[in-house]
Amino acid sequence: MCAIGSIVYGDWVSLEAVTARLPREMLREVERLAQKEKVDRSELIRRLLDFALRQKRVEEALQSYREGKVTLWRAAEIAGTSLREMMELARVKQIPVPYTLDDLRRDIEYVRRKTSGE
Repeated sequence: MCAIGSIVYGDWVSLEAVTARLPREMLREVERLAQKEKVDRSELIRRLLDFALRQKRVEEALQSYREGKVTLWRAAEIAGTSLREMMELARVKQIPVPYTLDDLRRDIEYVRRKTSGE
C-alpha cells in the first residue's frame, strides 16, 4: 500500500492505493458497471467494496445475535443500522427473538399503566 495523499472521499481523509488481481470476466463486469454508472473503475470498486463490507458487518452482527453473544441493540450497533432495521433483518432471516410469557405479562402491565394515566 502506498499513500495517495490528502484526497477527501466521503468520511475518509485520505485514500491508499491497493493492488488486487481480478479474473478477466470480473474486471469486464466492473468496467461495464462503471461505464453504466458514469464513474471511473476505482470509484466503482470503492462503492462495491463499501457495500460488501456493510453487508459483512450485518451478517456478523446477525450471527452474533443468533448465537446469543450480543443483544439485538448491540447487533444493530455492530452492523451500523438502526434497532428497527436490525429487528426487520432478524425477522427476514427468521432469527427468533427470545420473548417469554413473563415478558408479555410485563409488557401488558406496562401498557395498562400507560393507558390508565398512571
